[in-house]
Amino acid sequence: MTYVLHYAPDNASLIIRLALEHRGLEYRAVLVDRAKQSQTKADYLALNPNGLIPVLETPQGPLFETGAILLWLADTHGGLGPAPGNPARGDFLKWLFFAANTIHPALRMLFYPEKYIAADQTNALRLGLQSQLKTSFATLNDIATTRPNWLCGAQPTVLDFYIAALLRWPALYPSDQDRAWFALSDYPALHDLCAHLETLPCTQALQNAEGLGDTPFTAPQYPNSPEGSAT
Repeated sequence: MTYVLHYAPDNASLIIRLALEHRGLEYRAVLVDRAKQSQTKADYLALNPNGLIPVLETPQGPLFETGAILLWLADTHGGLGPAPGNPARGDFLKWLFFAANTIHPALRMLFYPEKYIAADQTNALRLGLQSQLKTSFATLNDIATTRPNWLCGAQPTVLDFYIAALLRWPALYPSDQDRAWFALSDYPALHDLCAHLETLPCTQALQNAEGLGDTPFTAPQYPNSPEGSAT
């Protein structure tokens, strides 16, 4: 089966695209038109009742939640992270879930605070989230400095792809807010990770598909996608 990736430019689907491209897996990309709120329509909700992007259609049915899709791909195809039984598996999993359960939701709340709290409290929420995210990125940077084979290694894993995206977005979004709290240069090991990923063919494929520019992770620019919009 050719996988079907339901995507929008510069959404979490880019992480799945990187994994598919890096592993050389056949897939077809289907735009979820956010400008038309297509993620809220019945046909998309039939794939993901939560109305979030991405969805990956597989022989086992549609998969959603970025971390779940990445882990499924890694376990199904290999070459994207330590396999079950590998001594590094536990460390890989705990940091993959840290990215999926701690950092990613914090960014979502930072970008869309009105979905989580009253309007007169959004500034306080943003400040708290920014502090939390800086701590989380510093923690990841400390781990990356040790160069484990499942992070910043010679062969990228789905965790590398996930972290690069999580570092891209706070440099750009929300576009109407001060983003001076974040600087990739504060995390040199993570900067090196992003720079390495930018040399890979999978990143070139992502750049071409979603118009993310020549330095999508180390010096992000707003997407100039052939189709669709990021928000």
